[in-house]
Amino acid sequence: MNIEPTYKITDLPISQDVGENIRHLKDIFKNCADIVYEHIAAGPDMCCSAWIVYCETLADQQSSSDILSVLQKLEMHRRGNGEMITSERIREWFEFHGTIDRSYFIHDSLDAVVRMVLQGHVVFFMEHWDRAVSFDGLKLETRGVDEPSAERAAIGPREGTVEKLSLNVGLLRLRLQTPDFKIVKIPSAGRKTGKEVVYGYLDGVVSPTVLEQFEQRIVKVKDCELIDTTMVEKLIQDSAWSPFPQCRYTERTDAATLALLEGKIIVMTQGSGVVLICPALLVEFLQSIEDYYHRRGFTFLIRMLRIAAFLIALFLPSIYVALTTFHSELIPTVLLLAITNTREGIPFPAVIEVIIMEFFFELLREAGIRLPQAVGSAVSIVGALIIGQAAIDSGIASPMMIVVVALTGIASFSIPQYNFAIALRLLKIPFILLAASLGGFGLMIGILLLLMHLCSLRSLGEPYFDPVGPFRPRKFGLLFKAADLNKSGQDAA
Repeated sequence: MNIEPTYKITDLPISQDVGENIRHLKDIFKNCADIVYEHIAAGPDMCCSAWIVYCETLADQQSSSDILSVLQKLEMHRRGNGEMITSERIREWFEFHGTIDRSYFIHDSLDAVVRMVLQGHVVFFMEHWDRAVSFDGLKLETRGVDEPSAERAAIGPREGTVEKLSLNVGLLRLRLQTPDFKIVKIPSAGRKTGKEVVYGYLDGVVSPTVLEQFEQRIVKVKDCELIDTTMVEKLIQDSAWSPFPQCRYTERTDAATLALLEGKIIVMTQGSGVVLICPALLVEFLQSIEDYYHRRGFTFLIRMLRIAAFLIALFLPSIYVALTTFHSELIPTVLLLAITNTREGIPFPAVIEVIIMEFFFELLREAGIRLPQAVGSAVSIVGALIIGQAAIDSGIASPMMIVVVALTGIASFSIPQYNFAIALRLLKIPFILLAASLGGFGLMIGILLLLMHLCSLRSLGEPYFDPVGPFRPRKFGLLFKAADLNKSGQDAA
């Protein structure tokens, strides 16, 4: 989303006439009631005109005292040395100490000043000086570090990311205490939002080819208006038309750390608690953070359950339609009689029945997500029970269809990554239609097309279906267990 600014400020340098600077800022911040302009006196005998500009909804209103205290210290220092306090001395002091004192910054353009004001800085202008000094006075509070509600784990750390970028980077630094952990800043993404974006990787572990691909694509964020980290995926993905996500998301610092140790690249933005992980492969969407903490045998069992859930969520409704419509001879006789008895009196064919029930199940799922947490779970559970029983009693749906739709929904809930579960929800409808039109042959055609798509899909140039396609026997174990970080670290070294 590209938006042209209504007021051009990139070509406006800071003038030595402090009044002209203030007039430009008032034009830029026209009708911005929270921008404060304070006039003070500085220099010898406080006769030099100076201004302080800040946004009172972002910066602490007492932050202007920081600038005054700096001027008072300078005055005491100069008088202690018997020197005369002049405006030139003040400029020299700021310019000299600005190179070594990181508590304030010196700017030479109004573009930079506007950005600093909108980031919570207090800006100081002085007469006869074509520079401005800004002090960080941001006062906004963010939520505390807590366990993410969408990624709860039975064991492991409880630490999650927040909406403050510097805090998120610091949490990761504590977990990766090595200079190989690189953080690269992409400042001011977008003219309106001005989001600060950073990406990180572990030098010596990340693939140079993947990193080169990523850096060629991430530069696009400078021209886009970003609100959240998830919007970055659209700029770096290989295929925009694929239903499968090509990036993962997490709010757990341990998950981001493990991804870095596996050679992944992470992206974070100011104001977002989501960490984007790329490249992402299909097998990684079936793993959870707990896979690294449990014993290998239990991890293997849980991974097999997730693979089964993946197949059930994608194929169970279409298999039911194909068997009941075209291949009833493949169903055991006792089970076929039970299904036939439950379908007696149902006015719709199996395909219409499953589409209707899937529609109402997805409707209940969305209602449970959008409603408040205290009400949403009750509505989704009670609604499913009432609607399911009412559909059976009214003869709209059979009990077996309710079981099939419920198992499909439960299987989709077992997928750890929410964006990957959405892909399964989209794909099961084409498979149902293929099964209803061609039966088992339709399912075979759909599976072949799906495998062809997965084998051709890439994530930052990496094969999405790795290690199945291309088949890599040495990495095939990743389907059933978590990555061996010690071995991968030795290989990288």
